[in-house]
Amino acid sequence: MSRPLTDQEKRKQISVRGLAGAENVSELKKNFNRHLHFTLVKDRNVANTRDYYFALAHTVRDHLVGRWIRTQQYYYEHDPKRIYYLSLEFYMGRTLQNTMVNLGLENACDEATYQLGLDMEELEEVEEDAGLGNGGLGRLAACFLDSMATLGLAAYGYGIRYEFGIFNQKISNGWQVEEADDWLRYGNPWEKARPEYMIPVHFFGKVQHTPQGAQWVDTQVVLALPYDTPVPGYKNNTCNTMRLWSAKAPNEFNLKDFNVGGYIQAVLDRNLAENISRVLYPNDNFFEGKELRLKQEYFVVAATLQDIIRRFKSSKFGCRDAVRTTFDAFPDKVAIQLNDTHPSLAIPELMRLFVDVEKLEWDKAWDVTVRTCAYTNHTVLPEALERWPVHLLQNLLPRHLEIIYEINQRHLNRVSSMFPGDMDRMRRMSLVEEGSVKRINMAHLCIVGSHAVNGVAQIHSDIIKDTVFRDFYEMDPHKFQNKTNGITPRRWLVLCNPGLAEVIAERIGEDYITNLDQLKKLLNFVNDDALIRDIAKVKQENKLKFARYLENEYKVKINPNSMFDIHVKRIHEYKRQLLNCLHVITLYNRIKKDPSKQWVPRTVMIGGKAAPGYHMAKMIIKLITSVGDVINNDPAVGDRLKLIFLENYRVSLAEKVVPAADLSEQISTAGTEASGTGNMKFMLNGALTIGTMDGANVEMAEEAGEENLFIFGMRVPDVERVDREGYNARSYYERIPELRQVIDQLNSGYFSPKQPDLFKDIVNMLMNHDRFKVFADYEDYIRCQDSVSALYKNTREWTRKVIHNIAGSGKFSSDRTIAQYAREIWGVGPSTVKIPPPDVTRE
Repeated sequence: MSRPLTDQEKRKQISVRGLAGAENVSELKKNFNRHLHFTLVKDRNVANTRDYYFALAHTVRDHLVGRWIRTQQYYYEHDPKRIYYLSLEFYMGRTLQNTMVNLGLENACDEATYQLGLDMEELEEVEEDAGLGNGGLGRLAACFLDSMATLGLAAYGYGIRYEFGIFNQKISNGWQVEEADDWLRYGNPWEKARPEYMIPVHFFGKVQHTPQGAQWVDTQVVLALPYDTPVPGYKNNTCNTMRLWSAKAPNEFNLKDFNVGGYIQAVLDRNLAENISRVLYPNDNFFEGKELRLKQEYFVVAATLQDIIRRFKSSKFGCRDAVRTTFDAFPDKVAIQLNDTHPSLAIPELMRLFVDVEKLEWDKAWDVTVRTCAYTNHTVLPEALERWPVHLLQNLLPRHLEIIYEINQRHLNRVSSMFPGDMDRMRRMSLVEEGSVKRINMAHLCIVGSHAVNGVAQIHSDIIKDTVFRDFYEMDPHKFQNKTNGITPRRWLVLCNPGLAEVIAERIGEDYITNLDQLKKLLNFVNDDALIRDIAKVKQENKLKFARYLENEYKVKINPNSMFDIHVKRIHEYKRQLLNCLHVITLYNRIKKDPSKQWVPRTVMIGGKAAPGYHMAKMIIKLITSVGDVINNDPAVGDRLKLIFLENYRVSLAEKVVPAADLSEQISTAGTEASGTGNMKFMLNGALTIGTMDGANVEMAEEAGEENLFIFGMRVPDVERVDREGYNARSYYERIPELRQVIDQLNSGYFSPKQPDLFKDIVNMLMNHDRFKVFADYEDYIRCQDSVSALYKNTREWTRKVIHNIAGSGKFSSDRTIAQYAREIWGVGPSTVKIPPPDVTRE
């Protein structure tokens, strides 16, 4: 009998990982050894795994450089309209494997490292995640960069090079503890500093009005130093740029004024300026009005806009002179997409540059600004909306505040002419909010200053038109659009789930990787026993692999034959991790009551970070770990139910857990989750969804058939009705015995015997001021979970539903999303022009 295949031999057979030609492999080995010796200055006898990772990273990066230079040269010569995606977050994760996938080098590198006596998967695990984002918004930006490059758009991602990204989460006796994410400690082989494009950014100072116009004087200067990271498209030789700015103090900093003899202190104080790019604010869906954050928002905007204008002026046909002297063509050559309101200062900053620096008339400048900018809204939660105190802006950006006031005056004049005498509408629509502290509503600024405003799923786009921005929709209905979010199938299928990608490719070919709608062809195989068997087999292998990972990394043993019920996302009350908890405890109580029954075994895994200042979110983590401690150590339960908290959930962990999931939990209160994108990853990777009619879940049910998802709970009209009538949690507590038992257990300290009142805050919130109505959906959720368990017993029927889901997931490619932004907002078409590879001589 032949021996079983090694992991490496299995990987070699997967065609979507590229071809491992002998010439290619020996060239890679040669370059690997060259980098080990000359770049890392290491000998094979002293090199460690990290050295080998860096040698491989540099070897793979070499293959990008030619494409990168050639792509930028191509844009310079052909001068296409350029797309600028402005975001304070880019949640990129790891880069090595993604680069190999997009260049078709995975199998060749695997073979080369294997011949060198190394395991490529082990090397990949050395790379730090680039965790420059909090969650959905930052990860969306990363998927969009991949799709824009794959669609051949001349696109640039602009953001901040945070020295410390999202904190690493440690769990210490059940509580979250944050640890700084020193991701640059060993260096970053993927970035290239570009000091020649350093740009000054001004803060503070005062405004002087002169006959020549307004002048912003006596400012403090911070330099913005750009770092460029290549963004390769999928096998199309395009390589775009993500440019992240780092803050640097100028050499004269603090030395020219008042500093006679204070030289040492002045040099030490350079840190104050450089703190701007030190750390990512770790809040998801929550606004914290801190001056440092406002500085970050202006810093990225000011540096980026100067860069955009420099490129606009000089990029015409190989000429270094500023050939463009007018800005008439600016909106035809530049599109700026604002990822939420975080870069909203781009609007007054562009006006400042046009009016004060380039001396355009206000009306001309405003026309160009509006036609250039577009705004994506990401949330309707009121606590997430940015409303900056006027006194902060007055101090930090006095000229911008003047410009905002002028924009507001002209805006209100237009409101008044369209709705004469409607003073309440004027108050609601003003950019300036009166109150104990005057504030600027940044969402209002974005709507007024943009030609397009979009939500990120159909239901969300409808909600913003009907509620939060209704007045603006009534005034400018043409501005409002929907662009349902998507995910890149390169990272979220080919890279993380090659087994499934291969099973699909064997049936319908490989073209679906760049045209995900082709997955519909799988509907022809929904009753095909071979496909059903293959899909179930890949899922089982992924579950075994993840179970091994959990055992190695966290020393927890789980039953790989149980249903993997997975709930991973940031911890937030609106995402209702508490509802999941209540179900787990209910299941536990049922098993204890009837231990001899044949229960469908489940491993429930919940993971995600809580913002460090969000008390309730941290309590929710403590509750999950405490309930897990009781259930997982109860011999009466055995391995029929386990509750695991997945520590330090991040992009690289998602790539492991998503392919192993059976059930995806998407259970936010209807009307609160703008879109969700994790939901799409699970759908594409062969999990079934239990979810509310919220965000993109609605469209997922539409695409796959509602009967192929487990939909439960109130819809948006039901939530609105409960709000009108008044939500009374106690009535559910009194009417539903199983719910009452669970709440009484939390209250009595059943899951915290050493601190009986540990969870009183949670119980009090659920009973007396639960904005997200957990109890209202409890009964239907439990009922729905019972039908999940029933179906899981029938592997064939379960897997048929899985195939319907995979076949229906084509819409949720970020390629489709970006093609719609391109045509409907940016006014450009995706390009199929394949730039020649670097080894082909240019014409």
